[in-house]
Amino acid sequence: MLRRFRYQLAKSRLRIPLVWYRHRGLTPYDVFVASYPRSGSTWLRFLLFETLTRNEAGFDNVNRMLPDVGMHAGATALLANQGRLIKTHEAFRPEYRRAIYVVRDARDVVLSEYAYQKALGRGNGSFDGYLTEFLHGTATGYGSWLDHVGGWIDSPLAARGDLLVIRYRDLRNDTQSAMEEILQFLGVGVDCQTILNAIRNNEFQKMRVKEDRNPQLGKSGDESRRFVRKGAVGGWHDQLTAGQLARIEEKAGKMLVRLGFDSERSGFSRGANVAASAD
Repeated sequence: MLRRFRYQLAKSRLRIPLVWYRHRGLTPYDVFVASYPRSGSTWLRFLLFETLTRNEAGFDNVNRMLPDVGMHAGATALLANQGRLIKTHEAFRPEYRRAIYVVRDARDVVLSEYAYQKALGRGNGSFDGYLTEFLHGTATGYGSWLDHVGGWIDSPLAARGDLLVIRYRDLRNDTQSAMEEILQFLGVGVDCQTILNAIRNNEFQKMRVKEDRNPQLGKSGDESRRFVRKGAVGGWHDQLTAGQLARIEEKAGKMLVRLGFDSERSGFSRGANVAASAD
């Protein structure tokens, strides 16, 4: 019920003053873990929590110490300069001074978000209808994937070197290297074994066990209602039709290529990654 209320509120006119209110009390030293919804930022926060604190990560302590923006007043300063790590799904805002932006292939994002919202009873329409909303920026309350990504990677943060773009694909395929890059960006020195321990302790199946232990998330026995879903990379290959792919390509194809999410099946030119900060 609470999730549904928050979802409806996020899409209402009350969103603008609410977002302003939630961004009070930030400092120049805070670093944001930013992403469009369903792009992997929760998993990254679990990895960062265990790496930086050397304690076991669970939904309660991660949400408390690396909280959503708006819940950050009591967050622990985990960085040497007393900066906090704060999660946001919001579009880029001038209040953000430094950030890690996790970007996931839009074709995987739309499938994951549709399945998640449908499982929570937030929409009973067809996927084609949801895809239209997703491409036009009315599906989530956070605008379109294209505008969200473009706003972040072309932000003043990127221009001055205060934005690190991490592709979810790279985080999944070579987690250790991605974490080493992130920790270097944060100015934190952590030994290799600590990173490996954090990765091992937050593998997919272990994340699902942690979800089951959390009473607020609730274990319903319905796999479709899980927050921790498949986390697939490239799952869209087997699920999107040629027509659906064409619609996504028309709207977001250039950005997908720019980020290196090219594919022979979709007709994108291979090897056309021009987003230097993404690598």
